[in-house]
Amino acid sequence: MASLLSPVSDAPVDETLIDAYSSAVSDAVAAAHPAVVHIEVRGQRAAAGNQTQSEQPGGSGSGFFISPDGYILTNSHVVHGAREWKVFLADGRKLSADLIGDDPDTDLAVLRVSADELSFLTLADSDTLRPGQIAIAIGSPMGFQQTVTAGIVSGLGRSLRGASGRLIDNVIQTDAALNPGNSGGPLVNSRGEVIGVNTAIIRPAQGICFAIASNTAHWVVGLLIKDGRIRRSFIGVAGQTVPLIRKVARYHHLKEETGVLVAGLEPDSPATRAGLQEGDIVLALDGAPTPAVDALHKLLTGDRIGERAIVSFLRGVELRRHAIIPLEMPGRS
Repeated sequence: MASLLSPVSDAPVDETLIDAYSSAVSDAVAAAHPAVVHIEVRGQRAAAGNQTQSEQPGGSGSGFFISPDGYILTNSHVVHGAREWKVFLADGRKLSADLIGDDPDTDLAVLRVSADELSFLTLADSDTLRPGQIAIAIGSPMGFQQTVTAGIVSGLGRSLRGASGRLIDNVIQTDAALNPGNSGGPLVNSRGEVIGVNTAIIRPAQGICFAIASNTAHWVVGLLIKDGRIRRSFIGVAGQTVPLIRKVARYHHLKEETGVLVAGLEPDSPATRAGLQEGDIVLALDGAPTPAVDALHKLLTGDRIGERAIVSFLRGVELRRHAIIPLEMPGRS
């Protein structure tokens, strides 16, 4: 009779769990990797002296097919400003691509190739993610194509500042190792569905990597394919988040403790036409508070273009409300 104090080995259970994890990762990679591509771009720069401009190597990254008709999702910073895009498929094909649309504000872009028999990936609902879920990154770090790393979803709802200066919201944090060249590749779940687009790492930190959520990508992709860019509005203010004077805030019954200082104005901009001046502090747009510059950016969406709104602001200790008509933000070259 075995002693009640005899240790019971957990080795078989541990091995079963490890095998199950390994199988889940392998199955997800097998489902996803045929749709993952390596992207090489060439840019243009001026040659020395009076010579004409010449093509120069621009860099590389990753991407993946999102439809059977050749649309590829990747990062804006992988393809932005290039003049030529080459796509290397998992089956060995090398194809020329066209840039369909580019949005630096969300760091997403869409390319397209003409080819048959293309595998593609499905965008999952990133709102259903939970910290601790398996996260698998596939891409071409340092040029090593079809490289796989695995980890977990480390955090949700992060914010990341893009190259344009705007915040990208609902970013996924993962510890699946990313390196230069992973940018634009998919972050997939255990079913091989895309939960995010790998976009950034924090150096020299270990295991802190970020991906644009698939729901953000789903929204951006539709507009990029339709219009080639994301339409946003602007009012022409260079802003800075500043604290409000407490006595002034209490006097006007303001709930927020900060606002957006008008540090500069573009000539003939909506803000200038509305009568805003440098030194004013913007508090709200159509009643929606603007406690920070990023909050104001979020309110300046495409549906505000050409639509009358009310901007609330402080001038000294006086609370004012002026009508303003945001204009469409010019596209970035």
